[in-house]
Amino acid sequence: MSLTSKEEHKVALDVAAWTFNIVTSVGIIIVNKALMATYGFTFATTLTGLHFLATTLMTLVLKRYGYIQSSALPVSDLLKFVLFANFSIVGMNVSLMWNSVGFYQIAKLSMIPVSCFLEVVLDNVQYSRDTKLSILVVLLGVAICTVTDMSVNVKGFVAAFVAVWSTSLQQYYVHFLQRKHSIGSFNLLGHTAPPQATSLLLVGPVMDYWLTDKRVDAYHYTSTTLIFIGLSCAIAIGTNLSQFICIGRFTAVSFQVLGHMKTIFVLTLGFLFFGKEGLNLHVIVGMMVAIVGMIWYGHASSQPGGKERKPSLPTNKPEEEIGLVKSNELDGKI
Repeated sequence: MSLTSKEEHKVALDVAAWTFNIVTSVGIIIVNKALMATYGFTFATTLTGLHFLATTLMTLVLKRYGYIQSSALPVSDLLKFVLFANFSIVGMNVSLMWNSVGFYQIAKLSMIPVSCFLEVVLDNVQYSRDTKLSILVVLLGVAICTVTDMSVNVKGFVAAFVAVWSTSLQQYYVHFLQRKHSIGSFNLLGHTAPPQATSLLLVGPVMDYWLTDKRVDAYHYTSTTLIFIGLSCAIAIGTNLSQFICIGRFTAVSFQVLGHMKTIFVLTLGFLFFGKEGLNLHVIVGMMVAIVGMIWYGHASSQPGGKERKPSLPTNKPEEEIGLVKSNELDGKI
């Protein structure tokens, strides 16, 4: 396969991965909104546990048919990942309850600079001036779209702080573990989904009772709500898988920046399906600014020096090892 054909193939796979993630993410938001707002199933943490249970079953089927190969993941790395992931889920739910919607959105936006910080410190990544500016444009556009009222209190700030750092670390670890252990998205999901499902289904009912003062076992289940729960779990399989694929192919920062396209889609679909309320000039301007920033980021980060992992300082090594280092440096562009 020629170099041009390989590049075209990579672009096609990248577009397919992003499309898969956007479609499943927007779909699960719409289904969960109907499930919670219309049918009163407000048990978000338990529902997430059911999502990972469905994902676990999917990975077992894939393993049965040979799509997931046997691989090793150290228990210490697995426990750290599950800890970050679960703190992310619980932290986001608590942050939404204790903070205004405006501060909650600001906290979500702060994941991008936190992810950048983690890549700079832990991966020795260097960003060009244009890449940094494009990220700021995306942040500005999404902030204009979503941030309205904003008030903050101490416990809400603590919850948001925990949510932001745990989410950023979880997303960083998805990319880090795939690179460190040379395992694919399917394999990593096969390792992480079972302990996440188990822990969230144990903690979820207690957490949801604390947040909503309602018991999940006392909820009046109907055939309609069960269908919506099943649909939510089915879509979540794709959402979880697409997240691992996208972060594995790119990085946590790219996933965060381009992932805000989902925010634009959700706002647009909300206006189309739920009326024009909230559609005003500043929201439209914010959408346009965010889209320009995303296009700029995609261009700037793909340029030479736009976003690169800096090579390590040279040390006294045998000649054959020096050759390997030089080869790795050529692949240093992210």
